[in-house]
Amino acid sequence: MFSLTPTKIPPSVSRFISLALIPALLTAFTGPLGADVPQNLDGAIDRLYNSDSPGAHRILDAWNSTHPDDPLGHALQAATFMFGEFARLQILEGQFFEDDKKIVDKKNQKPDPVVRGQFYGEIAIARKLAQAQLLKNPNDQDALFVMTISFGLLTDYTSLIEKKQFASLGYAREANACAQKLLALNPNYGDAYLTTGFSEYLLGSLPFFVRWVAHFDDTQGSKTLGISRLEKVASTGHYLGPFAKILLALIFLREKTPDKSLKLLRELSEAYPENPFLRKEMDKVSEVVSHKR
Repeated sequence: MFSLTPTKIPPSVSRFISLALIPALLTAFTGPLGADVPQNLDGAIDRLYNSDSPGAHRILDAWNSTHPDDPLGHALQAATFMFGEFARLQILEGQFFEDDKKIVDKKNQKPDPVVRGQFYGEIAIARKLAQAQLLKNPNDQDALFVMTISFGLLTDYTSLIEKKQFASLGYAREANACAQKLLALNPNYGDAYLTTGFSEYLLGSLPFFVRWVAHFDDTQGSKTLGISRLEKVASTGHYLGPFAKILLALIFLREKTPDKSLKLLRELSEAYPENPFLRKEMDKVSEVVSHKR
């Protein structure tokens, strides 16, 4: 579980924290490893990978209307609204995470009030439905997964869009707690390892003095272990694999190994050719690799 003592967060540390929130965001498009996800939800996920938010919304609207007790559809709907904002504000572009000022600047980013209301509305429904399932069975793995998604999305939205860095840490703590409980129940629940893997990498990346005030429970702070876990998800994950590749592509750039990043971005661009973000990032990394040679 992530905890931070009340203190001012320096911009350089905010950059690390913001990057740490991505795993929770990425899991929002996945289901349990090996789970029987309905075909129409598969279609929504495919539309999200291909940067087609309207198409994803249409599929999810239909699913939610015919499955009123399923929280996953509403969590995915919230993720779709948030990713639309990410695209509008260009938050997921590599340059955004290379510049600390862009992470903390509040002037150049304004949340769309309509989308904000839609996002929080879908999160509220997803949490309510998941909590109802947990009241019946506290060990309901699918409900725990939806709770992990919901808190993760709240973490990402409040940090990267609303710029409430410190407030987002409470949501991050809840998301991590749900993920840890899920893994305790089922160590083979592959999706949850994305969050724990990146937590390892993040803590291993922080300066030593920062570790005195920030820590993750049950986390060693090993960058090597974190990357290893993410690579396992990337190679074996069904729905989560592509998102693990995106995260690893960011990490490899930070670790000064752009060749590895380029390989992953090429694979993703070929798998999801309609996504302009993947192609754009691949072209930028390709230039970096060419100059390096």
